Amino acid sequence: MKRILITLAAIVTALSSQAKDYNVVSPDGRISLDVRTSPELSWSVSKDGTQLIAPSRIALTLADGTVYGGKASFRKSIKSSGKGDYAAPYYKRSKVHDEYNQLTLVAKDFDVIFRSCNDGVAYRFVTKKGVVITDETAEFNFPDDPLAWIPYVRNGGSFENQFFTSFENIYTHTTLSQWNPEKMAFLPVTVESTAGPRISITESDLLNYPGMYLNGDGGSASLKAMFAGYPKTIVQGGHNMLQGVITSREPYIYKGDKGENLPWRVVVIADTDRQLADNDLVWRLAKPAEGDFSWVKPGKVAWDWWNDWNIKGVDFKSGINNDTYKYYIDFAAAHGIEYVILDEGWAVNLQADLMQVVPEIDLPMLSRYALDKGVGLVLWAGYWAFNRDMEGVCKHYSEMGIAGWKIDFMNRDDQPMVAFYEQAARTAAKYHQFVDFHGAFKPAGLTRTWPNVLNFEGVNGLEQLKWMGPEYDQVTYDVTIPFTRLVAGPCDYTQGAMRNAIKANYYPCDNEPMSQGTRCRQLAEYVIFDAPFTMLCDSPTNYEAEEECTRFIASIPTVWDETIALDGKIGEFIVMARRSGSKWYLAAMNNWDERDVTFKLPFEAADGTRATLWRDGVNAHRNGQDYMAESVGVNNGELTVHLAPGGGCVLVF
Repeated sequence: MKRILITLAAIVTALSSQAKDYNVVSPDGRISLDVRTSPELSWSVSKDGTQLIAPSRIALTLADGTVYGGKASFRKSIKSSGKGDYAAPYYKRSKVHDEYNQLTLVAKDFDVIFRSCNDGVAYRFVTKKGVVITDETAEFNFPDDPLAWIPYVRNGGSFENQFFTSFENIYTHTTLSQWNPEKMAFLPVTVESTAGPRISITESDLLNYPGMYLNGDGGSASLKAMFAGYPKTIVQGGHNMLQGVITSREPYIYKGDKGENLPWRVVVIADTDRQLADNDLVWRLAKPAEGDFSWVKPGKVAWDWWNDWNIKGVDFKSGINNDTYKYYIDFAAAHGIEYVILDEGWAVNLQADLMQVVPEIDLPMLSRYALDKGVGLVLWAGYWAFNRDMEGVCKHYSEMGIAGWKIDFMNRDDQPMVAFYEQAARTAAKYHQFVDFHGAFKPAGLTRTWPNVLNFEGVNGLEQLKWMGPEYDQVTYDVTIPFTRLVAGPCDYTQGAMRNAIKANYYPCDNEPMSQGTRCRQLAEYVIFDAPFTMLCDSPTNYEAEEECTRFIASIPTVWDETIALDGKIGEFIVMARRSGSKWYLAAMNNWDERDVTFKLPFEAADGTRATLWRDGVNAHRNGQDYMAESVGVNNGELTVHLAPGGGCVLVF
């Protein structure tokens, strides 16, 4: 990416033998990051003079007993600032503005960098030589007992058992002192400060280091980081023999052969819930891309697995076979949908070998058929199968015309697994293929570093409704993640259901699954959820029966020139505006409480300006599929729309 403008002012000062305290203030002067070097290295954060995070220790403990950040002796400090604009071609805005003030504390064998921005703070360690790290101390102490939205690891048992996870769960909304001490949470964790601001804790520039979890002691408002140990023994196993199962670990979390920038520990700070849904800090902190990625083509994809290959009215038996996929390809071509995916089943089961294709599938023929119709094919791959020969399979299938990979069932984020993500991205990019990581941890900047990484799962998406019972609440989850999970980056939520159920009518069904909430909610998710590579989860024949909605979905962009979060409250509703070229899309979703939402246009519009409004029908509260598409006039730059319970709407200018 090209940096258009940058300013840098560096002041280097020698430190005396006595410990010193430091302060890094955000460019707008509102956020203060305070650093203490004695008795141990710690930091705290305030906004507008009110403390948000109390002094919290940070340190790295090495295998030889050395502690980076203990009683550290820093040789000098460097203060600097940066300001610039960056191109972001496959993101929620085409240009990202960055501005920060920074402090670097320089020691003999390591540095610690602290950065203060107008929308949050971050710090990272930089090692200067090869080290083995047995533990990292990263505390987040709060001066009060705020509420938090906590995504606990779903599986229980020991912490070791919890390190093997799909990074999917609903949120527990409780005070930090009520944290279940036997549970870890994956990131981001969003905290509602009693002082007012909202705080999202996550990480960025995670490339060759274990991912961070948080744990509370169940009695205080203090959180501490936890990390998976470095695998000692990994055996093939898990889902269809496609996963790496850890049977023993080394007594350390990280091993590096040379100096390295370790991940940023990120605290996003927002005055309102709305601002959390519009934050770029994780992207800005990530390492910029190197090389040409102009060949990457975001877009939508017709998906087979969620709808169980269940097409109707055809003269062949649907399933994992050539005729079915030709039907999906024809559907995609007819509607301008860029891709069709062959999900699990195209490769021989239990072999973990992507060169073994089931006899019902002729991949070279299907690829030619798709390319002739202007459609790209994407292949699903289990982690073990892809990792055993990623160079070979990428080369082989790129020569066949395969556009990209959906890599699934990693379900870990120890150091070797995190490194696998970048290796997969690099290898796929070598052959001009993109990647969608499923069964994955949250995004942590990799979509900037490797723009061919278009999406991550790490979200409790629509696939859950194939098996979750009526007590499960997807609707509230949907209006929680814009302020939590999506702060980290895009999500492979897999929206687009054409069977839509109100709360009383929903039931799980594998063969003919449905969504919770209204039809217009499904349309709104294409605007509200960030996803440069976006699924159409339902069956082609279900879409063909709903031609009006299908053509609208197909017309919605997946990347944007501008994004503005207009309004919202965590767990209740979200109102979002996005621009692609000269066209604006405004969308809203709510929880199970019906409400009126008011769109305040983010652009000037003369009274009487017309727009197309997709809204819940008058009977959507009884029949989730009831909707209206109509032309409406806008006066005084505002429009109020009524949302049914579990509803949504989209306004297009």
